[in-house]
Amino acid sequence: MRESIVRMCCRGIYSCHWKHPSNDKRRFTCCWFFFVSLMAVLALGWMYVCFVAYNDHNDVNWEAFRTFSLWVNWYMIMIIMYAVLTIYCLLLLLFSLFQFAIKEPLDLHWLHKVLLFLGLIIVVLGIVMMACKWKQEWSTVRLSLQTTAPFLQLAAVGSLTMISWLVFKSFNRTKKAASRVFILIALLTVSTGIYLSPLLIESPCLIDDLPPKPALLGHRGAPLLAPENTMMSFRKSMECGVAAFETDVQLSKDSKPFLMHDHGNKNLRRTTNVDTVFPNRSNDTSSNFTWEELQMLNAGDWFVKTDPFWSVSSLSEEERALARNQTVPLLSDLLNLASQHGISIIFDLKNDYEDCNHTVRTILESGIPQDLIWWLPDACREYVKKQAKGFRQVYSNVTKMKQNNGKFLNLYYESAAEIRNLRNENVSINLWGVHERWLFSLVWCMGATSVTTNTCHVFKDMSRPDWHLKPCYYRIMWITADSVSFLLMVILFVVQRRRKSRNRIFRLEPEKTIPLLPL
Repeated sequence: MRESIVRMCCRGIYSCHWKHPSNDKRRFTCCWFFFVSLMAVLALGWMYVCFVAYNDHNDVNWEAFRTFSLWVNWYMIMIIMYAVLTIYCLLLLLFSLFQFAIKEPLDLHWLHKVLLFLGLIIVVLGIVMMACKWKQEWSTVRLSLQTTAPFLQLAAVGSLTMISWLVFKSFNRTKKAASRVFILIALLTVSTGIYLSPLLIESPCLIDDLPPKPALLGHRGAPLLAPENTMMSFRKSMECGVAAFETDVQLSKDSKPFLMHDHGNKNLRRTTNVDTVFPNRSNDTSSNFTWEELQMLNAGDWFVKTDPFWSVSSLSEEERALARNQTVPLLSDLLNLASQHGISIIFDLKNDYEDCNHTVRTILESGIPQDLIWWLPDACREYVKKQAKGFRQVYSNVTKMKQNNGKFLNLYYESAAEIRNLRNENVSINLWGVHERWLFSLVWCMGATSVTTNTCHVFKDMSRPDWHLKPCYYRIMWITADSVSFLLMVILFVVQRRRKSRNRIFRLEPEKTIPLLPL
């Protein structure tokens, strides 16, 4: 009874025939099964890409804000949508496999076909959008595979072992010799590829000796715990033990260097209440405002209202009240804080050469030790070298660094593959844009000197990477998993063959009749 209920539910969900199986011999049922399988693999793969790219989700939200002038966690909405699609496709695949196992017809309902095509369109649009606007994310995916490849291989071995039962069942059902040869060759090819794939895996975390933990740089302070580029944010990052503050410097109309990331038209709208204070000037650039006018803006209330990282709930009421009252800070405010606590500063100049003179003058007048300033902007580097010889010169390009005999690089994390060679040349390397644990673990294993991050409060408590194995231990795991899988597959094949032989003997055995005695 229970088995019939399971059959009915599975058949009803997959083909919408609840009471009786369909008697229609529909064409292309196998094609639809392969399409369901393809969509499940495609959706699962794309979901993996979305999770990996979450490290840069703030860039997507920022791009959407520039388009719609509305700050919403667009990336999280996209993640939820793709997660629902992936779960749907995987469940449909499981139902189809169960249908096959219990010898029910694979009669996919038309509604599922429509939904699968819509899902395909959605996934393709996502891939096209990433290929056009966020090409660097493909580098992120390649890096992530260096972290996950050993575990994906083990998962593939387990999946292959489980699916082999259905493959052997199909092999035994098939009567055509050509079909049997095709199934056998396909299984052997896939199995060989999965079993031997660790020969091609090169993961930085498969090393004998673990490099020192990278130092932390607070990206605009600690933007998950306080409004970015405010004094509260930088003080919060100090609680993480950061080695340096990372910030952005712009110049007001009266030549006062202040801290803010967004620049250009509408640059004040995201992180201040310029719409309320100066409603007729909300689309102006910050360089059209005097410092006195910038002081009138609130630079923290937006953080509590929009909760851009879903982190405000972790703050106390006192911290939220403090966040709401943050204002736009001057560069000199941060210089004083850094000087008091011996913390370095690295920054971008939004207008490069135009802001250079006033910025350098402000730094020198503050009295901060010059070796605490990590000078990054290229536009006026020669001028800075003459005016402030004690600044530590940081380059964003390997070629320029070598031309100037430099020893300090600031690179985007997608350049992590270059780390080992450069570290062998005693070059200090800071990687910016590292916000997720898996990525921090990866660059730790690679030997990065420091990272610029939004999540210093997460990384500060990590005493080791999320995973790290000696190569000899991984080889033992790999060989053991492959051997157990192969042994189980042999057992499954033998069991299937014996069951088929037993059924054949039972069908060929004539029925025994009891002779009637004569009356």
